[in-house]
Amino acid sequence: MTLTNLEVKETKYSREDGKPQRLADSGGLYLELSASGGKWWRWKYRFGGKEKRLSFGTYPDVSLKTAREKRDEAKRLLAEGVDPSVQRKEQKRQALISAENTFEEIAREWLIHMREEWTPKHHLKTTGVLEADAFPILGSYRIDEIKPRQILEMIRLIEQRGVYATASKVFQWSGAIFRYAIATDRAEQDPTQACRGALKKRPVKHMARILENELPELLKQMDAYEGDILTRLAMRFMALTFVRTSELIAAEWGEINRNKAEWRIPAERMKMKTPHIVPLSRQALAILDELEQHSGGKRYVFTSSRSSVKHISNNTILYALYRMGYHGRMTGHGFRGLASTILNEQGFRADVVERQLAHTERDSVRAAYNHAEYLAERQEMMQHWADYLDTFL
Repeated sequence: MTLTNLEVKETKYSREDGKPQRLADSGGLYLELSASGGKWWRWKYRFGGKEKRLSFGTYPDVSLKTAREKRDEAKRLLAEGVDPSVQRKEQKRQALISAENTFEEIAREWLIHMREEWTPKHHLKTTGVLEADAFPILGSYRIDEIKPRQILEMIRLIEQRGVYATASKVFQWSGAIFRYAIATDRAEQDPTQACRGALKKRPVKHMARILENELPELLKQMDAYEGDILTRLAMRFMALTFVRTSELIAAEWGEINRNKAEWRIPAERMKMKTPHIVPLSRQALAILDELEQHSGGKRYVFTSSRSSVKHISNNTILYALYRMGYHGRMTGHGFRGLASTILNEQGFRADVVERQLAHTERDSVRAAYNHAEYLAERQEMMQHWADYLDTFL
């Protein structure tokens, strides 16, 4: 016999031993009554030679009709060789994963993953940009449901503010986040790939720098600079070494080896996170001798005048150039471009020049071991460069 709706509704627990009471329906389905008054739908079946049970919920939330439908669906799975109990656990697991797989949650996981590869400053900056420009747009969406159209809409909103570099970075980071999701089996495709042809292309804005024939006049003005002596020496040292501003201002005495005439910048301070050697010309060593009178015994070569434990600002050289009349015409970074152009024109091999500029190398492992590549040629080139600059003074 099968149960009726009336029996399911009216039957009360009647056992005296407190054990569950069962009312059989059909096909292994039964209603289990407890001493506390609860009623549970359960289904008994066999899989792999073992007797198992599956719960279909409680009455009256689950009616007799619904319980039978659940039983029939479970029987279909069983006929296909699938254990309904295992199937349910997998569905719950997938539902939990899906609920957690939002763009923001995976992005934050990716940020943690990248922490060891980035400097704390870069990690903090990237997190802040994503929080401001990506999470409000994509953050709450499941990562496997995000479409190329949504990526474009996000990038367009950033571009509307005129911050095209930020738009480009957010696009790159988003692609990395999607690829991380694919690698961790939480997405199947990277929608940023479909957006590449639709992104606005902006002309590359190079750092302002003077023409080569204007270099002699700049060097004379730098030599006659009447501002802070440390600033004058910093400008001169940058012209001689043509390193990036961030690398120069944070130079430490412990990185300088006068016996070898080398300045070895550790990987963590370099843009591409690989160590870099700067051969020091006689002129550069002479500047260090003068600097030692001002910052010797301190950590930084270019110690701030405001604090003995801090280095000069990244705007120190820029503002000095402004005061000399080079606003919009020259930056500290401009010395790199000038050195590259002139040294190439003077016959130095492009590979040697590029290595000294510490430009990006595709193979980061190779770069980590090859920071001393062409060192003898670089030493010769750096002394030649210093002598060349001296001809204008």
